Amino acid sequence: MSKFPKVLMATALATLTAAPALAEKLGLGRAATEAEVAAWDLDVFPDGSNLPEGSGDVFTGEEVFAEHCAVCHGDFAEGVGNWPKLAGGEDTLADDDPLKTVGSYWPYLSTTFDYVRRSMPFGNAQSLSNDDVYAIVAYILYSNYLVDDDFTLSKETFLDVDMPNADGFFVDDRPETEYPVFTERCMENCKPGAVEITKTVVFKGDPNAGASADEVETSAPAASDEAAAPAVEDAAPVTVAFDAELAEKGEKVFKKCKACHKVGEGAKNGVGPMLNGVWERAAGTVDGFKYSKPMMAAGEDGLVWNAETLSGYLADPRSYLKGNKMSFAGLKKDADIEAVLEFLKSHSQ
Repeated sequence: MSKFPKVLMATALATLTAAPALAEKLGLGRAATEAEVAAWDLDVFPDGSNLPEGSGDVFTGEEVFAEHCAVCHGDFAEGVGNWPKLAGGEDTLADDDPLKTVGSYWPYLSTTFDYVRRSMPFGNAQSLSNDDVYAIVAYILYSNYLVDDDFTLSKETFLDVDMPNADGFFVDDRPETEYPVFTERCMENCKPGAVEITKTVVFKGDPNAGASADEVETSAPAASDEAAAPAVEDAAPVTVAFDAELAEKGEKVFKKCKACHKVGEGAKNGVGPMLNGVWERAAGTVDGFKYSKPMMAAGEDGLVWNAETLSGYLADPRSYLKGNKMSFAGLKKDADIEAVLEFLKSHSQ
């Protein structure tokens, strides 16, 4: 290395070493005040320590969430576009494509509270009051069916909430328990290298079960009577008379439902099941939608969607069928319910 680069390096090191003293001399920077440190010391721990004073209930949270969060996360925490879903995903963590939300995945409520308080709303972080944060988190919990609609979140009730995936994470102790074993090499008296098959697994319907190697059947098995039987024709669609003018009004009210439910040509399941043909349909029977256990049980017990049952359900989904996955609070006006029913009738032809 030439002398010139060495001089440059020595100069750079001297500058870095003298930087704090030089900054103080020139009046650049100062020690952070206690208030400034406290402003960033926001960590909330799983045991609830370091929580701020304050409280917030579910209904207040619904209002605050609608104002500050719904534009990205949806009115019911169902997510908008590519923005994250905060609710749903129950029992999906073992699926090929799990839905990881606050309710299905996050093990600690403190993580939710800390993140909302520290980073939200997007582009305006730390603008929410502590009461607002408590209320928003309460509403997110309600949207995941983890608390009732009369729940108030505070320091006193924080640990009353049971997060479903609290036991789903484990401390990585492999450096202590496994790595030493992996790095040990057998130098003498090692196990023989030959592999011995001690058991075979036979799947139900395997045509080769019990056959020797030269008896293995390679052709496809014959179709069963059930598979060969012609498909049963679908039942004729239900014909339902409806008031076109009232159905048009119902379409406007249905905008409150479109975030989760689709109707019309090409409608598919989304956050909620598609609603084509819902009239006179047994509850919990749309193909391809994963219903809650209470909804499945209600359908098996004979619940059919008609004017009476839909009216009761749309007015207060949570009370009508306890434990179902519907996060919507319900339609408060009888006229709106009547109009939506007529709109659903129009898509049940």
